[in-house]
Amino acid sequence: MSLPMPLAPRTRRILQACLYEAIAIALVAPVMTWLFDQPPLSALALTVTMSAIALGWNYGFNTVFERWEAKQIVKGRSLRRRLVHGVGFEAGLAVMLIPVMALWLTITLLEAFLADAGIMLFFFVYTMAFTWAFDRVFGLPQSALADG
Repeated sequence: MSLPMPLAPRTRRILQACLYEAIAIALVAPVMTWLFDQPPLSALALTVTMSAIALGWNYGFNTVFERWEAKQIVKGRSLRRRLVHGVGFEAGLAVMLIPVMALWLTITLLEAFLADAGIMLFFFVYTMAFTWAFDRVFGLPQSALADG
């Protein structure tokens, strides 16, 4: 088994965000077509729009999270820290995406919230699984290391 490939913090965040969103689009676009009974191009465009918003949020959120994480006495990424990361990321993203979904799909904010609930559950699990796998391949970020 080979050792993880360490990356510079900025390179790591950019690679993580781009891979995360590319995989998400591939998984979500077909589901959006079916779930919201949308034409495939409309569902793809909505997914790409949501992904672009998420990409910016991913980069910004992880930058702030890693700054906070670097100041913590206990290093590493425990299950609790991963849960905090996942909940924080998804909550902030929901605040941005629910209005977009409501406008795009011509539904109320409550309907968009309810529709987004299933997507949020999927992405909560996906976020935790993806970051775990990413950390396994590329190692923990410097902020989570004892000497970081």
